[in-house]
This record gives sequence, C-alpha cells and structure tokens, in this order.
Amino acid sequence: MRRRLVRLALAVAAVLVAGPSYARLAPGEPDLAYGAYQRGYYRTAFEEAMKRVQADPHDGAAMTLIAELFEQGVGAPQNVAEAMNWYKLSAEQGDRNAEYSLGNAYFTGKGETKDVAKAAFWLEKAAAQDHAGAWFNLGVMALEGNGVASDFPKAAADFRHSAELGFPDAAYALALLYREGKGVEKDRTRATEWLKRGAEEGFLAAEVEYGIALFNGDGVPADEASGANWLLRAANRNNAIAQNRVARMYFAGRGLKQNRIEGAKWAILSAAAGLRDSWLDAQTNKLTPDERKKVEQEIRSYLGK
Repeated sequence: MRRRLVRLALAVAAVLVAGPSYARLAPGEPDLAYGAYQRGYYRTAFEEAMKRVQADPHDGAAMTLIAELFEQGVGAPQNVAEAMNWYKLSAEQGDRNAEYSLGNAYFTGKGETKDVAKAAFWLEKAAAQDHAGAWFNLGVMALEGNGVASDFPKAAADFRHSAELGFPDAAYALALLYREGKGVEKDRTRATEWLKRGAEEGFLAAEVEYGIALFNGDGVPADEASGANWLLRAANRNNAIAQNRVARMYFAGRGLKQNRIEGAKWAILSAAAGLRDSWLDAQTNKLTPDERKKVEQEIRSYLGK
C-alpha cells in the first residue's frame, strides 16, 4: 500500500504545476509577460518579465516566470542552475509558486542536491499560502518517512488539504488511505466519496476505480450503468484496465447494451496495452468474419481519432 501511494505521488511530483505558475498582476492591469507566455511568445515573455524585475526588484511573480523559462529552455537557453537562482530570489520575496518549485527541486533532487529538510521548509511555506501541490508533496514526504517510518496520519491530513484546494491526485491518494485504513479510520464509503471527487476533477486512476466501485456497489449503491459510463470515459483515455472492463461489459450486456463489436474492439485495445484476458480472447474468437471486419474498422476509427 505504501509503495503504491509513493509511486503515485512521485509520478506527478515533478509536474504538479502546468504552464506559468507565477502570479498575475492585479485585476485590470495588463500583464504582457503572462499574455506572451500564454500565446507561446516566449522570448517576449522573457523580455517583459525582465523589464518588470528591473522596474521592481521585489517582483517575485516575474522572477518565477523567468525561472520557469530558464528551466524549460524556452525564451532563453535552458539553464537549470540559473532557473534555481531565480526561484530562490522569488521565494525570498514570498512567491508561493517559487517556494513550491524550490521545495520540489530539493525533494526530487532535480536542479538541487536532494535535501528533505530544505524541501519541507519551502513546501511548508508554499502550503501556508494554499499551494495545493505543496500540500500534496508534503503528504508524499510523510509517506516516505525520510527512510524511517511512514506518518500516515500526517499524509492523510496533507492530502486532505490538497484535495480541498482542488488537486485531484490528492483526492485519489486520500481515497486509498480510507480504503486501507491508513492514517484514518477504514471507511469504504468515504473512500468512494473521495474517488468520486478525484474522478469528477479528471484524475484518470480515480475515474477507473470510481467506475469499478459504482459497478460493484463498493462504498456506494450499485449502479452498473453509471459505473460503465465512468469506465468508458477512462477507456477512451487509453486506460487498459478500463478498456478491459468495458470489453467485458459489452460482451456480457451489463451496464452497457450488449455489443460484440464494441466488446471485441476494447478487448483488442486492452490486450495491445499488455492486459491479456483469456475469457475475452474466447469471446473474440467467436466473432464471424463480417464481425471481425467491423471490429477492424472500429479500431482504425478509434486510433485515428
């Protein structure tokens, strides 16, 4: 269980903030640097951010943008060391996104020597300013236990903070803790509630597990049709587990109207992703030559979408 959560957390730890994370100017004021970044004019964004820093040496938001441009190597030559320098300058001005990025660098060892104490220091500062990603990484650190012992109650509390700020990965992680009774009282109903929240916010693993929970009535009244819809949604996002479950539903006519063509399509796609299923293989082998042609057409259509 612990390894499962740590793998989940570390998989997203380095990419929690997508796009420009620095704060915009006050409403109504033009933000040329941010606007240029959003439109892909990275050199202009870099130049405008530099102008802002020259005009105001305490402009942490502009410093964070400069750091991100250096880190990504867009608008300026990629230079991780220079990016870290700018993150530090911005963090010293109290910019929460720079605090997060700096804490994340110390946490992952990317750009800085791995230092858990420094990571915790900067992540806690960002979390105090309601940075959802910082709360999530603090939860991950609690699970890792710095190589000693996992602090599940702290992880649960940190994930809850992050989830309540709208971070779906944290909702999923909290659901797993409720499911296993780690750091919180074991509660399948609350686990499913958090799975639902993560699913509704677009976290793929939560969509899969919430769909399965709905279908089976695990922590929620059984609703095969709704469960099938969530799994179909995840299947269309290329999740092999969801594709496998959807294939079985189509062949069995449970949750979805029986459809051998769709069943075979999803069975083949899930098998191609490495999830083999002898029952589905047997069902697919029963297809007529005409049905096989239709399946091939459906797969080509899906892959070309």
